[in-house]
Amino acid sequence: MITNPIVENILARRSTRLFQEQQIEEEQLETLLEVARWAPSGGNNQTWLFTAVQNKDILLKINELVREGFRHWIPDDDYPGKLGAKASSAKENYNFYYHAPTVIIASNRPNYENAMADCSLALENIFLTAHSMGLGSCYLNQLHWLRNDEKLREYLFELGIPRENTICSTAAIGYAVRESKPPVRKEGTIQIIK
Repeated sequence: MITNPIVENILARRSTRLFQEQQIEEEQLETLLEVARWAPSGGNNQTWLFTAVQNKDILLKINELVREGFRHWIPDDDYPGKLGAKASSAKENYNFYYHAPTVIIASNRPNYENAMADCSLALENIFLTAHSMGLGSCYLNQLHWLRNDEKLREYLFELGIPRENTICSTAAIGYAVRESKPPVRKEGTIQIIK
């Protein structure tokens, strides 16, 4: 396999689920948001909106609304992550963003087939750049799963996310408490046809 700094960064990045309280630097946040804007998008539409939240009280309010939303939310499939999140949200210490000091919410225009793909590509740019700067990150699904929850959406609207936008994905960003171990890669996930 060919290696270079980009490949090494990709192979070394891990999801962080335990963050320090220390906030990231302003220049780091600006860089993360800028690399998100440079991700590929369908037809180069660039219809995404990246909303960075660093206010601890606002993050705790979003977490409270997520917990409340999960109480009456019915998963639309049996994906273990959804079932686990719903069950975990009933615990008093539940925090969907793992107490990260920065959360970036990616939303996109409604009824746009590439909305999720475009935002996911942008978040991958964020994750790889965060890792290159010594920051931890984690992809969060909860706001996407609860994207139609009225109370949560009203609060996100108050924060500047248009009501019509679909919430695609979210990134937790901060300094990791400790480095995560590399997970085992599953076999049988690659095919080469020549």
